[in-house]
Amino acid sequence: MKEKARQLFKDKLVLVMMVLGLLTIVAAAGTMTIHRGDQTEETPYLQMQESHGFIAEEELSGETKVETAQLSGENSLETGGVEETDGAAFAEKPEETVSPAESYEIDAAQAGAGQGAASALTLNFTEASRMAWPIEGNVILDYSMESTIYFPTLDQYKCNPGIVIQGEISEPVVAPANSRIAEVGSNEEIGEFVVLDLGNDYTVTCGQLKEIQAEAGDYLEKGQILGYVAEPTKYYCVEGSSVYVEMDHQGAPVDPLDFME
Repeated sequence: MKEKARQLFKDKLVLVMMVLGLLTIVAAAGTMTIHRGDQTEETPYLQMQESHGFIAEEELSGETKVETAQLSGENSLETGGVEETDGAAFAEKPEETVSPAESYEIDAAQAGAGQGAASALTLNFTEASRMAWPIEGNVILDYSMESTIYFPTLDQYKCNPGIVIQGEISEPVVAPANSRIAEVGSNEEIGEFVVLDLGNDYTVTCGQLKEIQAEAGDYLEKGQILGYVAEPTKYYCVEGSSVYVEMDHQGAPVDPLDFME
């Protein structure tokens, strides 16, 4: 009898432990869920989220709320937007909005057909101002409006409203002062030319150019490249490759050499 009583006690004890274990598993499975896609799957285990985060669980008025928190570098918690699915709320990391800022600096070393010209300049050329030489070379034809000078190619004497400076073909020609391009053109006598507005009714015309590096409306700083010395026109064949430079004030020619550095 004692042996049967012990066996019966053991059987009941095992049964009670099994029931208790089953209840524990069911209870644990009922209080813990994880979110996978659009489905909710029961599991008796608490699973960790991806690295750098954790899952915190708290009981609020009989409802379970699971939030995903992101650890910051200063051990603070940052919680993103919350998305609710089947009564559970899941935190999401907010997307970062990047607003690229672009800055563009104008290269004043050389004008480039409207691309590399200087930004708007204050033009204030006066009688006391001085210009740089467009090219370095000898003056082979002087300014002369009060008397005539001899033009070798034309084989005649006539007045000259500008000067002609000797130069090598393809030599760079620079802006003699801060200026704005008033006109870019071409004619039979001086070939391709550029008219520069220096301000205060002063203008400079540079002719016998090629590969002009600026457009009408561009601002140029003193020393920027205008273009390059071209082959001489038929009016200057004997004189050879050169640059024609004419300066005007209020529409009347003046001697450019009076304003050269």
